[in-house]
Amino acid sequence: MTKSDIKNREDIFLLVSSFYEKVRSDKVLGPFFNDTIKDWDAHLQHLTTFWESSLFLKTKYYGDPLRAHVQVDTVNNNAITELHFGLWLNLWFQTIDELFEGDYAENAKRRARKMGTFLYLKIFEARNS
Repeated sequence: MTKSDIKNREDIFLLVSSFYEKVRSDKVLGPFFNDTIKDWDAHLQHLTTFWESSLFLKTKYYGDPLRAHVQVDTVNNNAITELHFGLWLNLWFQTIDELFEGDYAENAKRRARKMGTFLYLKIFEARNS
C-alpha cells in the first residue's frame, strides 16, 4: 500500500481516531483517558481541530490543553510520569507511520514531541506551585 502525506481534515481525523483507539485500549494510558473523556465523538472532533490548526495553521483552535492536562494529573494524584508521555508519543509515531508519510506526517511527529515535552514540564511545574 502506498501511503500519502496528511493533506486535509479527513486525514487528520483518521489519524486522531486511529491513534485514540490505540490509546483507549492501552492498559497504562487507557484509564487516564477513559475515566476523563465522557463524549469521545466530541473529543475526537476537538482534537482533529487542534491538529488541523497545528499542522495547517488555517483553523482556529479554542481550548486550553495545558489546563486540561494539569487538571487530569491533579485528579489522578500527580500520577502522570514521563513514561505516560513516552507511551503516548510512541503510539502517535506508530499510528502516523502506519497511515502516512511525507512532510506533514513528519511535522506531526515533531510537534507532538515538542508538545509532550512542554506539557510534561508544565505539569511538573504546576505540582510545585
